[in-house]
Amino acid sequence: MKTSAKNHSRVRRTRARRKTLRRFSVRRSPIHGRGAFALTHIPKGTRLIEYTGERISHDEADRRYAAEHEYSPHTMLFTVNDDVVIDATRRGSSARWFNHSCSPNCEVEDQNDRIFVETRRDIRPGEELTYDYNLQLGEPHTADAKRENPCFCGARRCRGTLLGKEE
Repeated sequence: MKTSAKNHSRVRRTRARRKTLRRFSVRRSPIHGRGAFALTHIPKGTRLIEYTGERISHDEADRRYAAEHEYSPHTMLFTVNDDVVIDATRRGSSARWFNHSCSPNCEVEDQNDRIFVETRRDIRPGEELTYDYNLQLGEPHTADAKRENPCFCGARRCRGTLLGKEE
């Protein structure tokens, strides 16, 4: 099948536009596993991406991951509310690769039970994109619980754990 000159031109413009809109890429991270890194300068207040994946109940999240992650705090789950958890391992966006930092350059915004990652400050090219996971256990954050959820962000004021202040 032949492509017309008009269609070929449209394809090139679409590819070029996608390339210029791409603000970050995913690669190996010094913090943990893979991470998202800025490809260009990104201004403060920029909405980068929606945290997507399969929307499931807390019971289903526990069923899927309780045994698999019993000794590992690493999951790609994001609690939306008391009823819904996003499982980014299933149809998830690149937002699942944003690592935690105790001194993050991004933050999470909840808008009508949709989760977005936005920049908190200007981001330099090459900088890893991070947000504070602020994990909550629903029980006291004991010394053992903090050790079971270690932080490797390397921030000057690292609190040593992915756990946030108890709510």
